[in-house]
Amino acid sequence: MGKRIWWLRSVFIVPMALCVALTVFSLFVNIYLFYIEAALCIAMVIYVMIKLRNFQQDIHAFLQYMGDSLTLSQKETLDSFPLPVFVVGERGEIIWYNDLAKHNVLMDENQYGAAISDIVRGVNLESQTAEQAMAVRYKDRLYTVFVAASHAGEKPLYLYYFFDDTQLKKYMLEYKESRPSVAIMVIDNYEEIMQSAKESEKAQTIGELEYVIEQYVAEGNSLMRKLDRDRFLMVAEERHLRQMVEKRFDILDKVRSVSVSDRIPCTLSMGIGRGAANLHEAEHMAQQALEMALGRGGDQVAIKSPSGYEFYGGVSKGIEKRTKVKTRIVASAMIELIQSSDNVLIMGHKFADLDCLGSAVGLYKGVRLLGKPAAIVLNRGKNLAYPLYDRLADNGYEDAFLEPEAAMGLVGRKTLLIVTDTHIPHILESEELYRQCKSVVVVDHHRKMVNHIDNAVIFYHEPYASSASEMVTELLQYFGDKIKIGRMEAEALLSGIMLDTKNFVIRTGVRTFEAAAYLRKLGADTVEVRKLFSNSMDSYQRKTRLVSSAEIYRSCAIACGSSSDDIKIVAPQAADELLGISGVDASFVLYEYDGGVSLSARSMGALNVQIIMEKLGGGGHHTMAGAQIEGINMEDARQKLLEAIDSYYDEKNGIS
Repeated sequence: MGKRIWWLRSVFIVPMALCVALTVFSLFVNIYLFYIEAALCIAMVIYVMIKLRNFQQDIHAFLQYMGDSLTLSQKETLDSFPLPVFVVGERGEIIWYNDLAKHNVLMDENQYGAAISDIVRGVNLESQTAEQAMAVRYKDRLYTVFVAASHAGEKPLYLYYFFDDTQLKKYMLEYKESRPSVAIMVIDNYEEIMQSAKESEKAQTIGELEYVIEQYVAEGNSLMRKLDRDRFLMVAEERHLRQMVEKRFDILDKVRSVSVSDRIPCTLSMGIGRGAANLHEAEHMAQQALEMALGRGGDQVAIKSPSGYEFYGGVSKGIEKRTKVKTRIVASAMIELIQSSDNVLIMGHKFADLDCLGSAVGLYKGVRLLGKPAAIVLNRGKNLAYPLYDRLADNGYEDAFLEPEAAMGLVGRKTLLIVTDTHIPHILESEELYRQCKSVVVVDHHRKMVNHIDNAVIFYHEPYASSASEMVTELLQYFGDKIKIGRMEAEALLSGIMLDTKNFVIRTGVRTFEAAAYLRKLGADTVEVRKLFSNSMDSYQRKTRLVSSAEIYRSCAIACGSSSDDIKIVAPQAADELLGISGVDASFVLYEYDGGVSLSARSMGALNVQIIMEKLGGGGHHTMAGAQIEGINMEDARQKLLEAIDSYYDEKNGIS
């Protein structure tokens, strides 16, 4: 320490000597200049001597403080301690450290009197005792630092123990980065592609698809095996999977660019099991994720981890399956369940619309024709299909409907519950009734949500279908030759199809028109069905005001309305009307309801409103969705919608 002080003195003395020499030299140049420089030189010498004296006093005080802080026995104990140790004062200055700290941590640098925060970044000097270990990086080494406080002396001291775990943390990081994830990939529309392709095109298309998938897997240094003609298995490390996530699985776009003679684009769905304890569990999670991706319409990636689901893609429409093999199998299984049950309850979602009630009526008639007692669970006071309900009640259906409370009394050990037009427990007409029933069948066309009904004996879910009424119409055709519904039920089913397709404009496929033709054959009158969509003059005026108040934001029409008795009917109709405006790809209508704000979203297919509504806690279909935000005012809800729209476009454009 004495040598360092003398070296510091020389730093000041050498410049001072030069100044004196220059002053003497100025005597021979100009006498007045000599007097000025001599005065300045004397003042500087006095100032430097005072500072050196104060510095020496500070050094002696610091050494005195060190001697008072640590006794000889404490120094010997800490010096022989098997870990690097720093002794820190109450102001965060380093008072002392042992040889291990000097050589291993500081690399022989002198840090006496330096701040401990220069080594341990982010340390709180006011409360230096750490309840948990601190992770520290210093000079390319990784440490876990523990702090202990000592109040034995007059002033508190803090001991910082450094545990060098560089290798351990590197191994831990490598372990996490190399954790395997299992992915199962499926070509969604493989059957449709092969049916419409020539023999020469089949081989070419399959070759292009396999080349795209192989190249994508090779870029990620992953393993891929072909399981079936349209199914592939991939095993990827966490580091490579993270890169795929950052690129938002651009393989979806690459596969979509492959088409058969520029007619039918190919689409891919992928389910990934991530963060599993072993490969078997990862494969099971991947299968569940794939089912979720397919249930949401395909052309997307679903990742299942212990914390839940993540979704990527899903920007295209669901691919219609032309084969009805699955429908025939489901119908046969449903007949067996119905015949083995004592009674059947049919229930839809809250605020039942024409599709919900129409599909329930079709199922009710089919069950009754099979000779089993049945009932439709419906809240008569809160539904959106009152024109259809009134018409059914006037034509002998009054006893077919039961309030949820009354239906609870019919639940027995062999009661079958058929859920239609939804698969989410918390939006059922009565979630309590669903919990009481042991046997459950689900018939739905909405894209699958995470918290879906998971205990159904039959989960008949087709996201490409236009409506639940279309699905029920197809099922009834396989209930047997003797099962023929009447004109009333046919018109109820047709009204559901017309509602969800906007009079056969959107989300229609070959099977949609086949179902409509079958209902027309049974006597359904389109004029009578159209009357079910008529509104009062007040409702029409409210709808007009909503449409006229809309604003355009990023090709989306947004309208805000206040609460009214028929707002749940008017809002979707206004959303449909807004789609007729030129340049509008999607429409959103917000309205106050039950202390919150509800949203009704529609699109013509260019924009996936389901993804936007999911960001707000809702869901639905590619072209028709909704959400409800509780405990929020209109302006805040509108702002959340704008942020969700921005997020959707950013993800679509690949902006993270």
